[in-house]
Amino acid sequence: MNKGITWTVLSCLAFMAIVLSLFISRMNTPRELSQEEYKDLGAYFIDPPRQLSGFNLIDDQGNDFSSEGFKDKWNILFFGFTFCPDICPITMKQLQEVKSQLEGKTSKELRVFLVSVDPDRDTPENLRIYLDNFNKEFIGLTGGIDQIYKFSTQVNAPFFPVVNSQEDNYTVDHSGSLVLINPEAKYSGFFRAPHSADKLSKALASLLR
Repeated sequence: MNKGITWTVLSCLAFMAIVLSLFISRMNTPRELSQEEYKDLGAYFIDPPRQLSGFNLIDDQGNDFSSEGFKDKWNILFFGFTFCPDICPITMKQLQEVKSQLEGKTSKELRVFLVSVDPDRDTPENLRIYLDNFNKEFIGLTGGIDQIYKFSTQVNAPFFPVVNSQEDNYTVDHSGSLVLINPEAKYSGFFRAPHSADKLSKALASLLR
C-alpha cells in the first residue's frame, strides 16, 4: 500500500514538473503578436507586401546594390545621413541596442541599413566609418540622388533632396520612420517614430521567430 502511494506521489510530482517546465518554456518563447499589439509597439504592416521596382545604389564597399540584396533575411532601413546632428545617431544607437537584445540566431536573421539622403557628403568610405561607431555589421547605402529618391518614395520614407549646396553645414529634412523589407525583398511595413529599443526588440522578436 505504501509503495503504491509513493509511486502515486512521484507520478504527481513528475507531472507537475512537466507542466511547470512547459509553462516556463512558453513564457520565455516569443509568441506571434496580434496586429493591435504590433501597432502599440509602433509597427505597421503592408498587406500584401509591395514589390520594389528597379533602382541602383552603392553599398559602403563601393559595390552595386539593387533590391536583390535584401533577399533571404528581414531588413530594417533608416533613411538618414552621417552629418545629422540628432535623430540619426540616436536611431542608429537604438538599432545597435536592438541587435544586442535579440538572441543570437534571431539577430542574425536581421540586417540593418542606413540609406543616405545626402550622397554629396556620404561617400561609401564615410558611411563605413560612421557605421563602425555603432555596429560593424550595419550596411550603408548611397548613390545618385535620383536613385535614392526613387527608392525612398517606394517605401514611404520621404525627404527633401539637397543638391550642390553652397553651405558646408547644411541639413536634410527626412523621415524618422524605420522601413521593413521582408526576405522576398518586398516592402513589408514600417516602424513609426519616435522609437524605443525595447519596443522594437519585442516586435522584431515576434516577427523573426
